[in-house]
Amino acid sequence: MASPSTDDQDSSTPSRRERPSRLTDIAVALLLLVADAVIVVVAGVLLFAVGMGTAPSPRSSPTAHTRDTPVVTWLIIWGAPAVAAAGAYVHARLRMPVTAVVQGLFTLACVLLAVAWTRMLLS
Repeated sequence: MASPSTDDQDSSTPSRRERPSRLTDIAVALLLLVADAVIVVVAGVLLFAVGMGTAPSPRSSPTAHTRDTPVVTWLIIWGAPAVAAAGAYVHARLRMPVTAVVQGLFTLACVLLAVAWTRMLLS
């Protein structure tokens, strides 16, 4: 059996992707954690404000009303969890476990907010 050529042994491209340092992983996770927290808080405040603004007043008579929600609104509401899930997947593939967990938790928060937005818009 022949040994591999010296050109293959000296190649500068590793056969396996190197893992980023733990410090880089934690730094990126902290930056994303702050950004994700801001996004979740703003979405929650908007949910509360829009929900309170569209709630019928207790003194008003119940009237039948139909509201058509634009498709763009649904794309934004359910696009956010999809993008967050893609981010979690990418960070997992980059072998950044701390950042992947942070993005996974953000995905869960986005799904919960999307469900709340959907319930509010359909009610």
